Amino acid sequence: MTTIATLPKVELHCHIEGSAPPALVRRLAARNGIAMPEALFADEHRFAWSDFNSFLRAYDSASSAMRRPQDYRDVIYDYLRRCAAEGAIYVELFTSPEHALDVGMDYAAQLEALAAGIDAAEKEFGIVGRLIAICLRHRGPDRALAMARLMLEQRHPYVVGFGMAGDELRHAPADFAPAYRLVADAGYPCTAHAGEVGGADSVRATIAALPVTRIGHGVRASEDPRLLEEIARRGIVLEVCPGSNVALGVYPDLAVHPLRRLIDAGCKVTLNSDDPPYFDTSIGREYQMAADAFGLGAQDLLRITRTAVDAAFADTGTKRRLSERVAAYTKSNKPSW
Repeated sequence: MTTIATLPKVELHCHIEGSAPPALVRRLAARNGIAMPEALFADEHRFAWSDFNSFLRAYDSASSAMRRPQDYRDVIYDYLRRCAAEGAIYVELFTSPEHALDVGMDYAAQLEALAAGIDAAEKEFGIVGRLIAICLRHRGPDRALAMARLMLEQRHPYVVGFGMAGDELRHAPADFAPAYRLVADAGYPCTAHAGEVGGADSVRATIAALPVTRIGHGVRASEDPRLLEEIARRGIVLEVCPGSNVALGVYPDLAVHPLRRLIDAGCKVTLNSDDPPYFDTSIGREYQMAADAFGLGAQDLLRITRTAVDAAFADTGTKRRLSERVAAYTKSNKPSW
């Protein structure tokens, strides 16, 4: 029997630091001798925040519990374990060298620990994990260029792309062109957050100035039909996070979220959880919401998974194996509902 739980899923947009639930953050803090403020937690399962700025403060506070390489190993292993339990076969996570450097951690040590967690999760649960190194927009173009150089100086086979997160309203996308050109010229595919807090103009400026094949979020592009046409024509993939968008107030509810409008416009979309414990979501819940709120059937969701496999930054061999797993599922289950 075909159910949402059994469908193979692929996630391309999730932040490592934002994937750790309260219980794990508490354990890491205790292990590292850090006293976390009780105001950070709404209860055992939820962080406390009320708007975008307080979310950022909560995120930074929780992230401060991660102080040593073992913490990163544990966080990514725990997240991949949970994703596998919901049917995910592949996940790309954003990793910020900035955070490691902020707490005095060597970037190479951070990568080694993340790779250990990825390997353990694949061995035990069959899920494949990969990493996208990101710069933080609000720290400026010079820091972005430094992060790009660091990524290239300390290459790792599990770091498969480059991206940018942070405050979308700070600086222009073109300011980050030198960093993006550096990694793109080295053969790495790229993505960038745009069209979440910023409107359609943010997406337009990003795809005009940066060599991206994917856009993180991108939902505000729905406000400009001509921009949607361009995105569809160029085959730019949107890393859509409906649960995050509603939780952060980008849209008041799923009834007005533009996921269906993006699909109907011919845009390639994927489903993602962003920072799941903050938004009471998961990759499984995102697929379930797509079915319940937007009327997507099994074949629609499998098409989204195939789009994500095609858009993944992984090597050709890995993508071929993922495609074979999706095809095998389809052949065995003839999914529909």
